[in-house]
Amino acid sequence: MAGHSKWANIQHRKGRQDAVRSKLFSKLSKEISIAAKLGGPDVDANPRLRLAVANAKGQSMPKDNIQRAIDKAAGGDDSQYEDIRYEGFGPAGIGVIVEVSTDNRNRAASEVRTAFSKNGGNLGETGSVAFMFDNVGEIRFPLSVADEDAMMEAAIEGGADDVTSEEGDEENEGQHVVYTAREDLMDVVAALSSQYGDPTGAKLIWKPQNLIDVPGDKAGTVMKLMEVLDDLDDVQNVYANFDISDEDMANLG
Repeated sequence: MAGHSKWANIQHRKGRQDAVRSKLFSKLSKEISIAAKLGGPDVDANPRLRLAVANAKGQSMPKDNIQRAIDKAAGGDDSQYEDIRYEGFGPAGIGVIVEVSTDNRNRAASEVRTAFSKNGGNLGETGSVAFMFDNVGEIRFPLSVADEDAMMEAAIEGGADDVTSEEGDEENEGQHVVYTAREDLMDVVAALSSQYGDPTGAKLIWKPQNLIDVPGDKAGTVMKLMEVLDDLDDVQNVYANFDISDEDMANLG
């Protein structure tokens, strides 16, 4: 997703990488705890927990942190979380999907709605945006683990649907991006991990079917909306179908 790759890069250039990493670990820990509470602490018997742990390992989250998140659920944390998907529109007509895990539905809805309304967007009805996306599995590996042909062959043999690559820069290594049907995600993760080790990311995503070009005068507002949504405590993931030119992204930096 072009917009999100560039978004991550600009956050890094702005010196927010430590804060971004801390926020990422917080979200990963929350997902692990919720998964363990809902399906039990046995990773092998709990597919959601297995995926959450795989994703955390791929992001270099320490094993102690992962175990603490599991233990928190097993220790009787009485918070009752529910998963909610919000859909809306941002500047330039982009579609945005926000995945939330919250113990307070009213708070989450209010905060998400406010984020949209204060940053050039508006919250829509369920289904108003999702049809522009495909719900698929996404697995990421550094480009250094294999050349493009080898990764393609291994991924397709393992049951994947497609493989693309994202170029890196002086700050971040490029990545192979493997897409799967949602029901095949863990099988493909297992097949590829046996050859290339833990992926840097493995999760279900909302993949845009097409990207919307955002003009320069809207780019800053789009990025601000993404940032505000991602910073909300209840929000686990944000997906959008935007593309911003390298020149406009450089200007934002």
